[in-house]
This record gives sequence, structure tokens and C-alpha cells, in this order.
Amino acid sequence: MSLGGGGGGGMDQLQQQLEALEQEKEAVEAEIEDVQGDKTDIDEAIDALEMLDTDDTVQVPLGGGAYVRAELESIEEIVVSIGGGYAAERDRDGAIDTLESKKDTLDTRIEELRSEVAEIESETEQLEQKAQQMQQQQMQQMMQQQQQMEGEGDEE
Repeated sequence: MSLGGGGGGGMDQLQQQLEALEQEKEAVEAEIEDVQGDKTDIDEAIDALEMLDTDDTVQVPLGGGAYVRAELESIEEIVVSIGGGYAAERDRDGAIDTLESKKDTLDTRIEELRSEVAEIESETEQLEQKAQQMQQQQMQQMMQQQQQMEGEGDEE
């Protein structure tokens, strides 16, 4: 690697690293939004479980944005996803506890992702500082070369 004015390769590499970090940060932020959406869904489910009673009429999603009205025969048996493609039957309090536990897990995941974003931002800041230093060095080298050329022109 040359030390002269051809330091553009290093700048190109830094720029690529910065772009990669920006893409990674966007991906992590998108995951945070997804997890927060899951958490909102759980909050809505908990609210619904706390308010529902036997004989209430609800709209049951069929998929594809279609719903059917249904009357609840019993709210004593609630099927709750427990992860890994498995579900378990719980009473109302058990279902709410299961959902609260899932919400706590999501909160932990959100904090992990936020820490990851902070690390990416720190690394980005360091690379930007390095790029700025490289630009300053290149400017100084150009000014020195220009002064040398002017000095040589004065000697003739």
C-alpha cells in the first residue's frame, strides 16, 4: 500500500464498511419494530382475556383478513402458544401468565437489539472519525506537494 496521494482505496474500503454497518443497523431496527409489534399483539390478547366473559360475542380471524362472529361457550379453556410450534391449554390466569412471560422475553430481546444498535453506532462513529483523519492527511499531503512544486518553480 502506498503512502502517497493514492489513499483512495482505504477511503473506498471505509465507505463500504460504513454502508454495511448502516444496512446492519437498519435490519436490527426493523427487527426491533417486529418484536415491538409482537409485544403489542400480546398486550391486546391480555386485555381481551381480562375483559371476555362466557356468552360474549367475538370476531374470530379466519385468515386472509376474514372474520366470523362467534359466541363464547366458555372462557375456562384457553389455548396459548408456548413456542416452538406448540400450544397448551390454560385457564384464564394461566393464559395471562404465559402471555406475560412471553412479553418479558420480548422485552429482553428488545434490550439486546438496542444494545446491538448502540454498538453499531459506536463502530460507525469510529469509522467516520478514521475517514475524517484520512481526508485531513490527504489534504496535508496535497498542500505539501503544492508548496514543494511552488518552491521548485521559484528556484528557476
